[in-house]
Amino acid sequence: METFLEAGNPTLDLLRVQPGVPVDDAYEHVSVLLGYCKHLVREGDMEDDHKMLGAADYLLALAKALMNDIEIAKNKRH
Repeated sequence: METFLEAGNPTLDLLRVQPGVPVDDAYEHVSVLLGYCKHLVREGDMEDDHKMLGAADYLLALAKALMNDIEIAKNKRH
């Protein structure tokens, strides 16, 4: 299971694809997230806004973790 953000002691998973979520639905949400990231990168670059670029980097790491989690779940089914 791929996780984005762990917190606490002992650590708890904050964000991940929960069991039972249909793969197509998870992909759709990641696709939307990537669209927002693309917008943040474009706007952050044009405006030289490092906060926008930092937010995009953070959200891209979340999208990557979610995609990895989806792939792990798909491979377990086969």
